[in-house]
Amino acid sequence: MNSGKVMIIDGNSILNRAFYGLQGTQLLSTRDGLYTNAVYGFINILLKYLDEEDPGYICVAFDLRAPTFRHREYENYKAKRKGMPDELAVQVPLVKEILDAMNIRRLEFEGYEADDIIGCVSLCAEKKGMETVIVTGDRDSLQLATEKTRIKLPSTKAGRTETEEYDRNKVIERYGITPDEFIDVKGLMGDQSDNIPGVPGIGEKTAIELIKAFGSIEKLYENLDRVEKKSVREKLESNRAIAFTSKRLAAIERNIPGICPVEELKRREYDREKLYEVFRRLEFKSMIEKFGLAPYSKAAPAGGAAVKAVCLDDPEELGGLVQTINNKREFSLFCLLDRMHGFGSRLAGVGISYEGGLPLYVTLGGKITEKYFLEKFRDVLENSDIKKYGHDMKDFIVYLKNSGISFAGLAFDTMIAAYVLDPSRENYTVSFLASEYLGLEVEPIERLSGKGKNFTPFCEMTPGSVSNTAAIHSDVVMKVSKVLAGKIHENDQDFLYYDVELPLVEVLADMEFRGFRVNPADLESLGKELEERINILTDEIYGAAGESFNINSTKQLGTILYEKLGLPASKRTKTGFSTDAETLEQLAESHEIVSRILEYRQMVKLKSTYVEGLLSVINPETGRIHSSFNQTVAATGRISSAEPNLQNIPVKLEMGRKIRRVFVPENEDFMLSDADYSQIELRVLAHITNDRNLISAFVNNEDIHTTTASQVFGVPKSEITPLMRSRAKAVNFGIIYGIGDFSLSRDLGITRKEARRYIDEYLNKYPDVKNYMHDIVLQGKEFGFVTTLFNRRRYIPELKSSNFTVRSFGERIAMNTPIQGSAADIIKIAMVRVYGALKERKMRSSLILQVHDELIVETHRDEKEQVAEILKENMENAVKLKVPLSVDVKTGNSWYETK
Repeated sequence: MNSGKVMIIDGNSILNRAFYGLQGTQLLSTRDGLYTNAVYGFINILLKYLDEEDPGYICVAFDLRAPTFRHREYENYKAKRKGMPDELAVQVPLVKEILDAMNIRRLEFEGYEADDIIGCVSLCAEKKGMETVIVTGDRDSLQLATEKTRIKLPSTKAGRTETEEYDRNKVIERYGITPDEFIDVKGLMGDQSDNIPGVPGIGEKTAIELIKAFGSIEKLYENLDRVEKKSVREKLESNRAIAFTSKRLAAIERNIPGICPVEELKRREYDREKLYEVFRRLEFKSMIEKFGLAPYSKAAPAGGAAVKAVCLDDPEELGGLVQTINNKREFSLFCLLDRMHGFGSRLAGVGISYEGGLPLYVTLGGKITEKYFLEKFRDVLENSDIKKYGHDMKDFIVYLKNSGISFAGLAFDTMIAAYVLDPSRENYTVSFLASEYLGLEVEPIERLSGKGKNFTPFCEMTPGSVSNTAAIHSDVVMKVSKVLAGKIHENDQDFLYYDVELPLVEVLADMEFRGFRVNPADLESLGKELEERINILTDEIYGAAGESFNINSTKQLGTILYEKLGLPASKRTKTGFSTDAETLEQLAESHEIVSRILEYRQMVKLKSTYVEGLLSVINPETGRIHSSFNQTVAATGRISSAEPNLQNIPVKLEMGRKIRRVFVPENEDFMLSDADYSQIELRVLAHITNDRNLISAFVNNEDIHTTTASQVFGVPKSEITPLMRSRAKAVNFGIIYGIGDFSLSRDLGITRKEARRYIDEYLNKYPDVKNYMHDIVLQGKEFGFVTTLFNRRRYIPELKSSNFTVRSFGERIAMNTPIQGSAADIIKIAMVRVYGALKERKMRSSLILQVHDELIVETHRDEKEQVAEILKENMENAVKLKVPLSVDVKTGNSWYETK
């Protein structure tokens, strides 16, 4: 530990970096739905730099909500900055709690920003002759760089942290100005992110050139007549006061009264017990291991390792095992599937347990071949009278289908059961279930095998081996099934589990196995069409810009738009002008080039993601795309799709809709039938709230958005304009998601006052909806969770938070979960019934895709009428509500045609 070194961390900045760097497709969260990705990323960044620098002193500086001296000097300071996302705001108190447990000093001063605190502490350290390291994502701190103070600027991408590092010499080498002169540059160019005005029309390039030439704003104005460009001189002359005000706003204050002495920042031992409790609550098992906190675990010690398991690798013994299972009539299994072989999988081994026997592991690839095992076990696997208990069985069922075996008799799937009990968890491993429900510590098979490693085809029945652990996993599956079944019954979730989620495993497995045929020639043709359009747009963009440049380069694009073409720069990033979609859409009317750039980006994404991406996942043997359907991801109960995500095929652009043309039936003997629920979430809302006005509209088959517009705007339906209907539609769907006036105003492009009036009028006309929104939040606070119509639970600990932002987020979850979740339950019930009806009638038609509220059946032309009847009957009668469920069935020779 270097006793002469101080590390100062910019808390808010690094939290932001961690949040956006680890955001991905889904935020990390606990099983209670508490977001943790920023916390997790922050700790990893902290540990990285502690390991690199090993400072003797450390502190973390945070901003406070209170106005600073800069707000007093300039009331519009940071006025345009967007508020912190709710998903991030809930994590700030968690990081502070962890820092306290680590005995790392937190510094917060009312009236000052974290930058000012960092500036003061670094100056104090320098005066004591100490080395200082500042960790921040804010380049404003470069003004603090000296021979003794280094600035580390981390960026987090795909979970990895990369670092730029600056001292005084590096700043001069990189920018051609000294750190002190950074303040003057900022005074001239301003800062859109902080709403520091700067001199209008002076950008970063010009500002740096001026300060290089004159050294400071003061000297610049003393020698204004030496500025060669007349236009620049005039801008400076007319904005003298703004320039000096901007410089004062940009300068970091380094003299805060009462700043703590550096000696108080000395590193101390962690409070290991407190740290363990926080990590346990946040479900950071890897952090518990990384910090070596296991001795404080309250779980039973290594229970899994004490279980004896045996190896079975003799073909003759396999026959005896089959006979035993036939006699027992039930067993559990844990399958090791190796997915390293192209589009298929191989079975590397199976852990098997049954009552009265030791758990065992059947190893494949040695004396017992995969083919031999399947031949011997076929009758067992296809016998519906023999109960099977498993974990994440869908993939195994797909594997069996590819091997010509029809799996039957699934009595329990522990992963699905754990999801039903608590749908907010990040994962549902057997090792977690053993710890959570049996008090056993079992080695996770995921960590033992590792991604990208093939399973070894032999038995090694030693503690910690894959063979031994797989056998133990099968034993855990059998034992934990009984515990989970009891809890499901206690929660009154038997119907949800046994009649919906468990049979859905087979439905999704069959959909994955069948896949969706894609016409590669049409896809390649579409790719060429997109390429042609991209080339045309590229030429038009170059023509409008007056030069060729890298359209995909943010920096080059910013230079063209804001410096060469002079478009108004409404937002800046730390590295230059913003060219994100939101910013460009606001500039669309300013210049013809903007709309072309937006379209160019859309075309490039369509080509890379949906043309090239889909071509790469077509199975060469089947000619079909076999998407993976996820049953345990969404906390609301919705099914998701991946590899590829067929639920996210773009439909807003015509070129995007054309992608659906490549999705076709197997051959000309088949067609596609597409059945879509009409406004299912609004119908669920009517049922749950029992609002007579909503119920009446649906019972009488009225256009619900026109009816709402009439109610909200107080005019007859005959006088409702398309704009009024569109706004009523936004309110209708916004209410489901607990929308506020700010979000609605942004969506509709109206004032918050007007948006508030729309919401209030809606709730006045639908009073029972208003009562529901109030009551469901109270119910969530009282019980800690809300439920769907079928008793699917979602736990919402945020409702009891003392933090307003966190609590408001929880209230929105409470309002929309029963509606979203019930709609998800209904489509799942419909899927199980449609699949069952097709199977029972031994039809050639098959259910192949579910997209939100839509089902697609690959339909044999001779069965067209039967399929339409099955879809309509089973979807509309999946559940009896106070309003009718309406389903529209369309057919076509491609997915595009059905829409």
